Amino acid sequence: MTGTQRREQLVEVGRALFARKGFDATSIEEIAAEAGVSKPVVYEHFGGKEGLYAVVVDREMQELAGRITASLTAAGSSRELVERAALALLDYIESSSDGFRILVRDTSVAAASGTFAGLLNDVASQVEHLLAAAFAERSLDAEHAPIYSQALVGMVALTGQWWLEERSPGRDEVAAHLVNLAYHGLRGLEAAPTLRVRERERERESRG
Repeated sequence: MTGTQRREQLVEVGRALFARKGFDATSIEEIAAEAGVSKPVVYEHFGGKEGLYAVVVDREMQELAGRITASLTAAGSSRELVERAALALLDYIESSSDGFRILVRDTSVAAASGTFAGLLNDVASQVEHLLAAAFAERSLDAEHAPIYSQALVGMVALTGQWWLEERSPGRDEVAAHLVNLAYHGLRGLEAAPTLRVRERERERESRG
């Protein structure tokens, strides 16, 4: 193998082991043995397990971020954007299950591009801008857009983690149900929502 080919082989071997066992439970010895090389070869390319893990995480973060950003910057209605974003995450989970397993663990270990939580916050910021514009069109308070962007992104991300293991129903059906909740909920937004349980508490206090 050339140096580049060996490096790519080690990345793929490390990716599979990190996904299956996690960072802490994977050793340099296992990585080297799986790749059919000596430990010094791994150190030569990555400086250690942390360096290899950082490369794996960085690649997965870039891949997922690229897919989601592309889905949110495409032309289309608000519903179509939500559909594309949900499908982008589910497509990634389906095609890169090992990568997603790595990301939803604690990717802060040697991660060059931040964490999965940080990525979700970046996505939520993009969604926030879209929602702020939609709120303005409907004379709703755009100040509350961050709440709804976090809720939407969190809903999709948590459902994706569940679907990673379940895989049923299929990708498109899961996306359709996510959008069903998100889109139809957004259509019925109140301008100044309140918690009914708090209203009842105040009523009880006033009756004294």
